[in-house]
Amino acid sequence: MEKALGCDFYFGNNTYGSIKKMDYVLFNKMVIEFPFKIIKKPFYYLQGESKLSNLDYNYYIITGQPYDITAWILIIKNFFKGKRTYIWNHGFYGKETGIQLILKKLQAKLVTGYFLYGNYAKDLMLGMGIPQQKLKVVYNSLDYQKQFEVRKTLKHSAILKNYFNNSDSTLLFIGRLTQIKKLDLLLDALHRLNSIHKPCNLIIIGEGSECEKLRDKSERMGLSNRVWFYGACYDESILGELIYNSDLCVSPGNVGLTAIHSMGYGTPVITHDNFKNQMPEFEVIVKNKTGSFFSENNLQSLVNVIENWITMYPKKSDKVMKECFDRIDRFYNPHYQIKIFKETLFEDFTN
Repeated sequence: MEKALGCDFYFGNNTYGSIKKMDYVLFNKMVIEFPFKIIKKPFYYLQGESKLSNLDYNYYIITGQPYDITAWILIIKNFFKGKRTYIWNHGFYGKETGIQLILKKLQAKLVTGYFLYGNYAKDLMLGMGIPQQKLKVVYNSLDYQKQFEVRKTLKHSAILKNYFNNSDSTLLFIGRLTQIKKLDLLLDALHRLNSIHKPCNLIIIGEGSECEKLRDKSERMGLSNRVWFYGACYDESILGELIYNSDLCVSPGNVGLTAIHSMGYGTPVITHDNFKNQMPEFEVIVKNKTGSFFSENNLQSLVNVIENWITMYPKKSDKVMKECFDRIDRFYNPHYQIKIFKETLFEDFTN
């Protein structure tokens, strides 16, 4: 964005939760931080953010969280000055109620438009009467170029066969091991699949608060020889080999960027079908082509969907891998995102 659009960047110096900051050395221009101040949860402000309206910018792209008071001031000031303000976020989830729904609808009237992570949110917003010309879908992405280079070097290897000492289908999860990911349900599904003579292995890549509970559960269920707790890994060449050689990624809770990471290395994804409780990246899944969906929190449904998939594809086919690559290469990469940003902003400027 800095190179293609000439952006300046302003970030809060903190936030709710524990999100790692970007390395500001990667930017050519100086990055400015605003102090993050909590008013009363969930409301907060970024000290100095609203003053950006006084600067000579043609466009403002903000996260536009409805509980960010200074974002509201910036949006309102720009509205009356006739300046263009775009919100770049999830948009509507479909489960908003009360004050949050009111605030989001009001924001939609005041801003020039939205850059959204998915079509699900776009369709919801269209149904609420928000004009189509305000809504642009830019999807989401990881370090696409690096992962693409790794992808070109990958070959099928015996890394999983050697670890598990069998050639059964291998399921995968990669991400933070937290309660919201519902990985206990995945262990239950693995246990049931093995008990009905649909044997599978499972590799879990990541660390988190649920790690020890999951280890204990896998031992109690007699799955120790079927589950590889790999731990945290940030080396894309290692991750690429593990994901590429796995047959199916399963995320029983919300899926998020796990789906992008998995499909970037050719592995289809299964997650739940309650899209109100999903992250927007669920849209990368095309049913029966790049993965599938099960009924949320329903163990038997999860077992059935995994069983159906590994029956269709006892080993991951080249066709499935190609479908996964195609979804990422067409939409879920920064080149596509920049294309939409340029088309929208330059069109807006010329009009």
